[in-house]
Amino acid sequence: MRRDSRALPRERLHSATLAWANQSPPNEPWAVAFSGGADSLALILLLWIHWPERRKKLCALHFNHRLRGAAADRDEQFCKDVCMALRIQWRSGGWREAHRHASEAEARKARHAFFAAQMSRRRTRALWLGHQQDDIAETLFMRIARGSGTGGLSAPRPVQAMMDHRVHLRPLLTLKKAELVESLRAAGARWREDGSNSGDNFLRNRIRRKVLPAWRAANADRDALAGAALSRELIEEDDAALEAWLAAIDPIAKNGALNLRRLAGKPRALVRRALRRWLASNGKGEGISRQAFAALLEDVMARRVTQHSIGTNELAVIGAQRLTLRRAAGKQSSRFHHPAN
Repeated sequence: MRRDSRALPRERLHSATLAWANQSPPNEPWAVAFSGGADSLALILLLWIHWPERRKKLCALHFNHRLRGAAADRDEQFCKDVCMALRIQWRSGGWREAHRHASEAEARKARHAFFAAQMSRRRTRALWLGHQQDDIAETLFMRIARGSGTGGLSAPRPVQAMMDHRVHLRPLLTLKKAELVESLRAAGARWREDGSNSGDNFLRNRIRRKVLPAWRAANADRDALAGAALSRELIEEDDAALEAWLAAIDPIAKNGALNLRRLAGKPRALVRRALRRWLASNGKGEGISRQAFAALLEDVMARRVTQHSIGTNELAVIGAQRLTLRRAAGKQSSRFHHPAN
C-alpha cells in the first residue's frame, strides 16, 4: 500500500473540518472511528498523511457489533493490522448485548457509547468519522420520510458539537464513495466489505441499493450527490440562523418558564424551536408525541390560556405571558381548555 496523497490533497477535504484542525492545539489527541471499510480506511490514511505531526496522538477506535460472526472478528483483526502498520494507537470493543434482530438505531447507540467511553478515558474531545456525499443523500431521504426539520435535514454535519463538549468531524463530505474507492485502489490499498450492507434488512441499505441508483439515473444530466450536499450546507446555514435568532431572543427564563411575550409576533418556525428547547430544558424532549407537540404548539401560537398533559402527572400551563411546567393534582386527560391559574 503506497502512502501518498496525490489523489486526494488536503484541499479536497471539507473546509470547516480543516479550519477546526488548524485551531486544534498541537498536542491534542484525536480519535477516529475505524470499521475497516473503504470510507473509514480512506479517512484514517488521510489523517495519517496530511497531519504527520499528529500520528503519535491519533487513536483508532473499532467497535465489533458481533452480528456477523467470524466475519466481524476478521474486520477487527484487519483494523488492528492496519494500525500496527501505521504505528498508531488503537482500541477495540464488543457489543455484549448484541442480538440477532438488532436495529440500526440499537447498533449505533452501542457503538457511540463505546466511542464516548474511550474518548472520556483518553480525555479526547475530537472524533473523526468517515461519512461522505453518498451518506448525505441517504440520510436526507431517511430524514424526509420521518418529517424532520432543519436540524435533522442538515445531518451529517462536517463539524458537530455534542452535548458533552465532544465534537464529531466529517472531512469526507466533499467526496463521493466512488472517489474514495478509486483513490484507495490507486494506492494499492485493501479494505473490508461488510456483508450486511448487501441485504435489505435496514432502511439505509434499501435506500442505498434501490433508491439512490434510480434517483441518480433520473438526474443523469446533473451531479445529484453534489446537489444533495449543497442542499445540506444551505439547510445547515438556515438552521444556524434560527439558532442565533432564538439565542438573541433568549425566551427561557432562569426559573424555567418560557417567556411568550418575547415570542409574540415571531415566525412559527422560531416558536416551534423555542418550544422544543423549553421541553428539552425540562427533560421532556423525548417524551412527547408528535401529535401532542403539534397541539401544544397551536395553543402557544394562539396564546390560548389552557394546559396540556406532558408525561406522567405533569402539565404544560399556558398563561397570558408565559408557559410553565407544574405537577398535576391527579390523573389528567391529554389536553384542557379551561383557564390556567
